[in-house]
Amino acid sequence: MNRVLLQAQVVERAALRYTPAGLPAVDVRLAHASQVEHAGQLRQVSCEIHATAVAEVALQLDRVAVGQSLDVTGFLGKQRNGRGVMLHITGLSSPSEPTH
Repeated sequence: MNRVLLQAQVVERAALRYTPAGLPAVDVRLAHASQVEHAGQLRQVSCEIHATAVAEVALQLDRVAVGQSLDVTGFLGKQRNGRGVMLHITGLSSPSEPTH
């Protein structure tokens, strides 16, 4: 299974573009920071990840301000250049309760 649920902040957003099939698409960079329990210890985690959205989700994401926090769902795949990981966003909403 390849499913991601992440609470993150939009730190960068590219201009809305259109795929060769005519679908709207937008690329963003997301930042995440939280505290999780791992092996019985609390651990601070933070990361940034490149993400992309297409169709209606891209139009929603294009209206999100840089700096805004979101809950995003999606799946992981490789970046278009074949190097690294990209989060393909399939849904987004306002953030829920903070992650601890």
